[in-house]
Amino acid sequence: MATTQPAQHPRRSMIYRILREAGAEFEALADAAVAMRYADGGDEVALARRLGLADLSPLARTGFKGRDTPDWLVTQQVAIPDEPGQARRQSDDALVLRLSADEHVIVSDLRTRSELPATLDAEWQLSAERMCYHMPRADSYCWFAISGECATEMLAKVCGVDLRLDKFDDGRIAQTSLARINAVIVRNDLGTTPAFYVLADSASADYLWPCLIDAMKEFEGGIVGLAALRALV
Repeated sequence: MATTQPAQHPRRSMIYRILREAGAEFEALADAAVAMRYADGGDEVALARRLGLADLSPLARTGFKGRDTPDWLVTQQVAIPDEPGQARRQSDDALVLRLSADEHVIVSDLRTRSELPATLDAEWQLSAERMCYHMPRADSYCWFAISGECATEMLAKVCGVDLRLDKFDDGRIAQTSLARINAVIVRNDLGTTPAFYVLADSASADYLWPCLIDAMKEFEGGIVGLAALRALV
């Protein structure tokens, strides 16, 4: 695919300037510009297997909250997790996160084939009879991915939750403090490679990103593009 510039697209990462300075090569996905790889980044797939950090913020996501949200999602053919604190992969590889009994976040698959976030946004309507409210998570959350065999050791430096693989199962969610800000951490392995999604306040994205890079240094981790994560699946 041809490279592009983030300013040419209506959707771009909150930290696209930081990524551009790091040598990101952006490609267009729908209406967004995504950091697909990095110039002179070497073998990004090998890096992602050891310890990689990727920005997924331009990819689609949405959220809904309210007492009637679970029932409404089921009517939309969404397979919701059985309990809060769990994530469930859909048939099109989108991921549904159940943050509480009545709050859910839906994030795209890495190949952006899923239309679930957009479909739910289009189908939702405010109703006086139904307590289900739209939460614009594409704007309020940044979205990072941390992958690799050293991911849990690195996260232990900035998070108090025990995220070791034998303690924190694939599909489990923690709502906790990460580098001193509130964050949602979801274990979502990519093939055989351990991986975690991080959702945090979009206004804190330019603070959190360098914090994570600093925590990765002793493990020889680095930034990777979306293409490297896709290669792991």
